[in-house]
Amino acid sequence: MKLIRFGEIGKEKPGVLIDEKRYDVSSIVTDFNENFFEENGLEKLKKALDSNPVLPEIAADVRLGSPVARPSKIICIGLNYVDHCRETNAPIPEEPILF
Repeated sequence: MKLIRFGEIGKEKPGVLIDEKRYDVSSIVTDFNENFFEENGLEKLKKALDSNPVLPEIAADVRLGSPVARPSKIICIGLNYVDHCRETNAPIPEEPILF
């Protein structure tokens, strides 16, 4: 299961991608935002999906947005591919470089 958000810009709804099919879960959760994750939303969503196997399917041509609504923090990893380090003549780090 992968989390997705779909719909018009600024009006996205939560959905999930399961076995290459998109499903609308807006009847189960309001959005995939920080509150969702802070309140154990993934576990609650999994339980709801297990007990409610029939969900509206989202057409393949519907726009996908950012999977997480308004994140307050984004963490990136640099030089995480050895080939990229070699291409840039950078030393291969022993631990991930976070920024």
